[in-house]
Amino acid sequence: YFPGSHSIRTKRQLMKYLKENRVITSLEVVRVMNIIDRALFVPDGSPPYVDCRLLNGFHSFMLAPRHHAQCLELLQNHLKPGMRALDIGSGSGYLTACFGVMVGPTGRAVGVEKIPELVDFSVQNIEKSEAAPLLRQGSLSIHLGDGTKGWAEFAPYDAIIVGWIVPEIYPALTEQLKPGGRLLVTVEDGPSVHQLVVDKESDGNIIVRSKTPVHRVRTRGSNISVAPLQ
Repeated sequence: YFPGSHSIRTKRQLMKYLKENRVITSLEVVRVMNIIDRALFVPDGSPPYVDCRLLNGFHSFMLAPRHHAQCLELLQNHLKPGMRALDIGSGSGYLTACFGVMVGPTGRAVGVEKIPELVDFSVQNIEKSEAAPLLRQGSLSIHLGDGTKGWAEFAPYDAIIVGWIVPEIYPALTEQLKPGGRLLVTVEDGPSVHQLVVDKESDGNIIVRSKTPVHRVRTRGSNISVAPLQ
């Protein structure tokens, strides 16, 4: 965490903190994080703007604001109006709502969550937010399901994120990624955990880069080499 993170009490202070520490550099990410108020997506009594992860209940956590901002920064070119985005492990619904605002009513934002109570919680949260019209018109939706299988109904996707640490890059997710699309996933490889950026090239070739030092990461049935993220 950066200095001063635990003294943040308002959305304005949070956005100032994220910009000053260069977590956010994009005007579009600033716009969407101002539109979708994190306070509407946290459990009652939780500090919405402090830069730490929060317990959602049901053995699930909401990522820290810094991590949400980093995800949006890495995916912003894949969240243009009319594009399709998939949020695996959508939890409170915050990031799905941000995706929905970025891709707009002509796009599609899809959340998949395996815990029924969190599906209900996220829908209630989105209904209170500026993303509510997208939910009503159907361009944003939350589904109960097994995220390891993605969500084939609205594939292919320009952007996919997996919200928990996984043992491998699941094949269904790279299959449902559109050529030119990007997947963000955190993979546990033995004692190490690596944040990966997975890009699918126009010819279908998969390029994996790491935000952390890593040599090899497991996929089902094989290992693949990865390069550092520049």
